[in-house]
Amino acid sequence: MAEKIDNHLEDSKAVEVRDAPAPEQKRFKLGSVGTIFASGSAMFSDGYANASIGPVNTILTMIYGAEVMNKHNKSTLSAIAFAGIIIGQLSFGYISDKVGRKIGMLICTSMIFVFQILAACSAGPHPQVLINCLIAFRFFAGIGIGGEYPSGSVAAAEATENSDVKKSRQQRLFVWATNTMLDFAFAIAWFVALVLLWIFGMNHLRAVWRGILLLGAIPPLVLLIARLFMEEPEAYKKHSMRHTRIPYWLIIKRYWLKLLAVSITWFIYDWITYPFGIYAGTITDQVIPNPTLYETLGWGCLINAFYIPGTVVGSFVADYIGPKYAMITGLLLQAIFGFALSGGYNSLTANGKIAGFAVMYGLFLSFGELGPGNNLGLLASKAIGPTAARGQLYGIAAAIGKVGAFIGTYTFPYIQADLDKRGKYLSNTGLFWIGSALAVFSAIITFLFIPNIKVDSMVEEDHLFREYLAANGYDVSQIGEPGYTEADVAAGTAHPELGHK
Repeated sequence: MAEKIDNHLEDSKAVEVRDAPAPEQKRFKLGSVGTIFASGSAMFSDGYANASIGPVNTILTMIYGAEVMNKHNKSTLSAIAFAGIIIGQLSFGYISDKVGRKIGMLICTSMIFVFQILAACSAGPHPQVLINCLIAFRFFAGIGIGGEYPSGSVAAAEATENSDVKKSRQQRLFVWATNTMLDFAFAIAWFVALVLLWIFGMNHLRAVWRGILLLGAIPPLVLLIARLFMEEPEAYKKHSMRHTRIPYWLIIKRYWLKLLAVSITWFIYDWITYPFGIYAGTITDQVIPNPTLYETLGWGCLINAFYIPGTVVGSFVADYIGPKYAMITGLLLQAIFGFALSGGYNSLTANGKIAGFAVMYGLFLSFGELGPGNNLGLLASKAIGPTAARGQLYGIAAAIGKVGAFIGTYTFPYIQADLDKRGKYLSNTGLFWIGSALAVFSAIITFLFIPNIKVDSMVEEDHLFREYLAANGYDVSQIGEPGYTEADVAAGTAHPELGHK
């Protein structure tokens, strides 16, 4: 009898073991710092796609001549990506807020990867068809790049305020993941062109320009894989309005002035920066008589490399004195060097010497990165709105900035042509006078209308925004993802991490 009981107990234990749930396997996921870089580093694709068209334009002109690569084709090829970027910024702002940051990023990265490859494979029965294909594919790649701003950059900013990120590094981590990546891409695009020219030589320029574009598909592929292991930022989980109505009128009333100020300064910055970077070869052509392609690409690489010290040094400045004052400092220094470069142009380029001109020009660009380059994204993501509408507000500000880039890039050759008629001095310095004056104007707007941001500024603003909504009769109980709302807290079904800041 005892033996039967023992056997019965053993059978029961065996059944319990078989029926017990399998231990939950933890899925690999990126930490907060990894999420910051996986989210923001798509700015590398932005920088590479826009900078690489500079050497590609130069090479296509050498292959097909000025008749095919006329002023219209050159300007359209350079500027068309900005048209796509603007559409992406505006459309993916809504997707980022109402569908999710992660899904927006995955769609955008896939688009950049596919259309960058297609651009490299552009072909046609005659050169104009090839140029038209290249223009079309750059437009669609631009939509993906534009979508990264309200999806990837916003997610990167929100992840900097996750509970496990050091507060003293919040601003610089965002800068490193976004603008620093973009600036490295500007320099790398020209360096890749130079390396491919060394490899293939002047007799195989078609392989060079196609290789430049094809290599631009590698970074988005790497990011696409990394993003599969991401989670939404804590701020989005707690404060999104994905499952409730976004009160747009209340948001506009509270944030319109900050949004307008950031948008204007972004417009000015992109008007200056993108054409100056893309047309670095054109600018040096003005100074170097009859440069070889190697010289044009080499100087373009060197000049664009000056972006890098500005963004790296500026990332620490943003943490120490705040993005607002870092931006003003960079703008004023940029203006000073721009005016000095214009005033001392004849001395800097006397006897065909270009080293002094290149250094001054590079510092002009570098201070632009220390200031607005680094801090516009920070201010747009952390100072002009709440998490619930951050993607859309950021997208609007960034889109207005890209309108500046589009206008600047498209009109740059025409402005240059007009200045050419007014003598050599104005031909070579007029754009620096204009850019420096705009930098001063931008610094004034920043000082008067844009607030400085501090540690955990988004967390604080989200709480103030809830109070503002409640005071205006809006039901705040449904704000947040399931498991993160006030209703979940009241019902005792809140996610375990809630409250553990």
